Amino acid sequence: MSRAYVALGSNLGFPQQQILKAFEQLEGLPLTEVVKKSSLYHSAPVGYDDQPDFINAVAELRTKLDPEKLLSYLLAIENLHGRRRPFPNAPRQLDLDLLLYDERQMQTANLTLPHPRMHTRGFVLLPLAEIAPELNIPGLAAETGAADRTVAQLAAACGDQGVTRITP
Repeated sequence: MSRAYVALGSNLGFPQQQILKAFEQLEGLPLTEVVKKSSLYHSAPVGYDDQPDFINAVAELRTKLDPEKLLSYLLAIENLHGRRRPFPNAPRQLDLDLLLYDERQMQTANLTLPHPRMHTRGFVLLPLAEIAPELNIPGLAAETGAADRTVAQLAAACGDQGVTRITP
C-alpha cells in the first residue's frame, strides 16, 4: 500500500464540523485506510484576505488507489460539501489537497506532487509535522532553502504565520 497525505481546510458554514465529517468520509474511501489525523488548526486566509479564517488539518492515508484516482475521490468529497471555485483562493466549504504520495514526483494537468506550495504554508506544515515530523518532502530544490529539511524543521520556520492548534 502507498502512503499519502491529504490537507483539509474549510472556512464557510461550520468549518470544524466539515473537517470532522471529511475525516469520516476519508475513512470510507475504497482500498484506503486513515492511519493518522492531526489536530485541528486555526489560520488566517492566504492569497485572498477578505474572507473568514480557516480550520485546517492533515490526514495520513494508506491506499491502493493510484494518485489520480485518489484525487478524484477527494474532489468528489469536496463536491458533496458544496465546493465551488469562483476564483483562486476563494472561500470554501471544504478543500482537500493531495500533498504527498509516497516519494512520487509528478505533474499532470490535474495533479502536481508534491503539492507545489506546501513547504511554505504553516497551515499545512504544522498539522503535518504533528503526525509526521521526520518526513521529507521529495524534490525540493536547494535554492528554496527547504531541501533536506524535515517537515518539523520547515514548520518551525512558519511560526510567524499565525497558525494555532485548537485545543481538543
